[in-house]
This record gives sequence, C-alpha cells and structure tokens, in this order.
Amino acid sequence: MKIVIVGAGEVGFHIASRLSLENKDVVVVEKDADALRRVFENLDVQKVQGCGSSPAILEQAGIQEADILLAVTDSDEINLVASLFANMLSPATFKLARIRSEEYLQYQDALSKEPYGIDVMINPEDEAVKMVERLLQVPGAVDVGEFANGRIKLIGVRLEADCPVAGTKLVDLEKKTDNKNILVVAIIRNEKLIIPSGEDQLLTGDLIYFVSEEKELKEALKIFGKRAEPFKRVLLVGGGNLGLKLAKALEGYSIHAKLIEKDHNRCNKLAEVLDKVVVLQGDGSDQGLLQEENVQDMDVVATLTGDEETNILTSLLAKRMGAHKTVTRINKLSYFPLVSAIGLDHIVSSRLAAVNSILQYVRRGKVLSAMALKGEEAEALEAVALETSDIVGKPLEQIPFPKGALVVAIIREDEVIIPTGDSVILPQDRIIIFSTLQSIPQVEKALMVKLEYF
Repeated sequence: MKIVIVGAGEVGFHIASRLSLENKDVVVVEKDADALRRVFENLDVQKVQGCGSSPAILEQAGIQEADILLAVTDSDEINLVASLFANMLSPATFKLARIRSEEYLQYQDALSKEPYGIDVMINPEDEAVKMVERLLQVPGAVDVGEFANGRIKLIGVRLEADCPVAGTKLVDLEKKTDNKNILVVAIIRNEKLIIPSGEDQLLTGDLIYFVSEEKELKEALKIFGKRAEPFKRVLLVGGGNLGLKLAKALEGYSIHAKLIEKDHNRCNKLAEVLDKVVVLQGDGSDQGLLQEENVQDMDVVATLTGDEETNILTSLLAKRMGAHKTVTRINKLSYFPLVSAIGLDHIVSSRLAAVNSILQYVRRGKVLSAMALKGEEAEALEAVALETSDIVGKPLEQIPFPKGALVVAIIREDEVIIPTGDSVILPQDRIIIFSTLQSIPQVEKALMVKLEYF
C-alpha cells in the first residue's frame, strides 16, 4: 500500500511515524524545510519538499501509484487544492482531507463530487469534542474508546492505592469480581506496554485498558475503584472553536457549565449562541477568578485555550485549588508522556483525535473504526469478519493469531460476546481486535484473506 501524506505537522508526522513502523510505502510532502528535516532525521519514509497543492509536486510524490492521499496540513485551502489535483491526476486514489472551517464543511456533499472527489473530510475539533464527551460520560476513565455504536467500551483507568483489585493476578480477577466477565487487554506500566497473561498482576499506578459492555460499565468501574456517577458541574476555560463546540455539546446534558474567555468581543459572540452555558469574561488562569467561581466545587475543569502551556498551568492550579478532575488541551504529542508525571488527569488533543479518525481509512480489510492507545504502542480496531478468512468457523484458541493481537469482543446482531478460547467467529460478525503496532500488518492481512501465512 502506497500512501502520500501532504503536511508534516503534528498530524502528518504522527501518521507517517505509525505507518512507517508497519512497513507501508509512505511519501511525505512538506514545503517547510525544518519540518521536513524532522521527518528525515526520525522516520524511514520518502520525502518530497514542496507545496502539496502543486500538481507537479504531487506527481513527483507518485500520486498516480498511490492508494491513499492524506491532505493534513494546517491549511484547509492547501488540503482542498491538493485533493482537487490528486483527483485530476489519479481519480482512483482514496482522498482524505483535514478541514477545520465550518464554512467548507457545509459543502461536504459538493466537495465529494467532481472535480474535487474528496472521499472523506475530517474536522479535528469535532473529533476532539467527541473525545471530551466520552470522558465526561465515563467518570474516572483516562481514555475512552467506543465501538459497535457505543455498545462496547474500551476503557483506560489508572489504578490508585485504594483500588479493590490491586495486587490481583488476572487469572483470579473473575473470582474477585463475582464472576463478572471483564477482559483486561493491556497494562501500561512505567510507560511500557504489557500484553498481559493470566499470571500478570494489577499494580497500583498501572494504566490498564479493559473491555466492557455499555450496560455493565458502572459495575466494571466500581471494581477498579472508580466513581460511576456522571459529572454535574463543569468549568471551561477558553472560548475558541473547541471551547464553543464543547459548550454547545454540554447544553444537551444535565450539566451546569460555565465558560471563561478573556476576549471581550469573543465573549459577546459566545453569549449570543449559548443558551444554558454561563459565559464569563476573564483570565481563566487567574487564581482570584477561579476562587470566585468556586473551582473547588467543580467536577471537571477543562482548559481549552490555544496555548498549551497556559492550559497545563491552569489545570494544575485548578487541581491544587480543589477541582475534582481536569481535562487539558495539548496538541504537542511529545508532551503526552509527561502528563501523569506532572499530575494532569485527562488530556484532549484535536490532533490525536484526527489521527484516530484517519487510522480506520488506512487499514486494509473492512475496518469500521480504530483507536490508538495512549503511549501509541497499540491500537484497537473494529472490523467485519469476512467469510473468506480463516478466523471464521473455528474456536479462537485454534487460530494462530500473531503475537500481540487479541480478539477482545464479538458483536453478532444484538448479542455482545466477550470471548474465551472456545468462542467462534461467524461470517459478518463485527469483531474488536486489540493489537500492538508490530502485529498490525498481520492483523490487516487476517482481515482480508485466509491466514495461510501464520
């Protein structure tokens, strides 16, 4: 598979990094010399310097032979023009464009037709809002993924000292949880990913990922010592596009929300379009203002300004003043490993949200959705089991899956199955597969053809 990526910013670089580890044929197009140098020094991919909206540059990148074009620069206009010329030069190439302007998104249907022929348009801020909504719906979670239209949750929680099952081996977990079928699929310990076996223990400080049905999620959270009651009071800091979109989304919930924005004119605009959210003018990093707004009574403080350092400092200040939880907007993916070390609860990144949205479109097989785990060493995929695959019709324990890949859920019509070794996948089942990055290429082949190579 050949993939041309236009733009080597955070999104482009991150996608290129993941795909290069999977031995895909990746070409990165970038006009900025410094950004391209970062690619050259860190990634084993082909590089073309120039603007991706140039047809000559696209030809130089080999667009005619490309299976996929990912136009993911910070400029909507460059992404649109790159898609236009890619469609003229190679109509069969699948084209995905990152678009942030609401004005352009209103014409999504027209842009999907000739002459643009854009197959998919993603809005990173919309995806980030969904990410925050999922976190607010699952108190205590560090990371939340949804599959099968929300019926299956992949939840990341950090185990605290009072966790009821701390010190428990996974083989004994079922006994300690009244035979509840909880499947722990990953443990991140000291920033290292562990694909656990029955003999692995759950330790205080671990970030664990487990699979649960939506209807059993509250009980599952209690098992790991997490509150299951929904958040009621939320304070948003920053009224930019992301803050506004999230505020609008919160108006659909039974949540008392306030939004702090520094700019007077922006406050007026926010007040015009928000009905239930209280808009306040001020500096969200001002300790006096936070005290006036009773930050200590807030279930969640979400810092969403365009300045990452301000967001980090404001979240830490709010936490110090008594806020129960914080959500911090961070777009520099290199900051992610520092999050738990400095005491931040949750992070939201429009760029990481964009990466997750893009992944499903670059996966072989009938993949419906994808989610990269924190730490970026693993991925969860939702796919349809094809009749031609050897994963169909035999017990899972007899299928030689690649090391580091697990089937963690099977959805068969209205039935959700958390599988055991005896479970059998049938044609057209929707399956959730958890896999390390190293095993992704083999998983992709498994979703397309018979597993003769295992």
